[in-house]
Amino acid sequence: MFKEMIQFIDTHAHLYDEAFDGDLDEVVGKIKGAGVVKCILPAIDSASFARQQEVAAKYGDFTPQAMGLHPTSIGENWRDELDFAVAEIEKGGYIAVGEIGIDGYWSRDFIEQQKEAFRVQMELAYKKDLPVNIHVREATDEVFQVLDSLGGSMPRGVFHAFSGSIETYRELQKLGDWYVGIGGVLTYKKASIAETVKEIPLDRIILETDSPYLTPVPFRGKRNESAYIPHIAARLAELTGKEMEEIAECTTSNAEKLFRI
Repeated sequence: MFKEMIQFIDTHAHLYDEAFDGDLDEVVGKIKGAGVVKCILPAIDSASFARQQEVAAKYGDFTPQAMGLHPTSIGENWRDELDFAVAEIEKGGYIAVGEIGIDGYWSRDFIEQQKEAFRVQMELAYKKDLPVNIHVREATDEVFQVLDSLGGSMPRGVFHAFSGSIETYRELQKLGDWYVGIGGVLTYKKASIAETVKEIPLDRIILETDSPYLTPVPFRGKRNESAYIPHIAARLAELTGKEMEEIAECTTSNAEKLFRI
């Protein structure tokens, strides 16, 4: 269905998730067969760290890593978790800081702690000259509060699984060097991003799966895999009136530029 010479980068894939236990080698083979040349592994917390490291070591340059503390992992022991993430980032060897951000959907019990952890990791990313991979869900105002507080210490980065309005996108561009991550949600009926993405320049878009989550049509309801990236690209091509080759070339180039890979 898709031409073999087209190459993609999945900028957000949790290949170390337990959903891939038992058949990861087969999955990676399918991913490579679909033209995906790299899958970036975002971090979650200390509990998943060992598995992430194991997968990254096994597949080498195919699976570059990010490091950070995911907002939904912030609870009573958030200081310990944040210290762990910061120490790892300081060690080096990571191409980005993430997955970080603020999530008001699952719980707002630790929203102030989320904001503090987000700020600390954003400042560290700037100091280390690393891009950030930002998760935001029902917390746009809080995220902008932190971004506004950073002033001239703003790192570059991507808003993962971007679902904001074109107005939100434009506000982000006023603050710094931001890309948007587009994934399987783009293929869903009534997804607002399907309209918004028509107004976002292609040189600001990178592709992602968030696998094993957010599976695109026609596989919705099943485990998501990075091999499905071409289906996301095809929908983006359809919505923007561009050829698949251009989508692949530009989004892959964007990812290489942002993450310096």
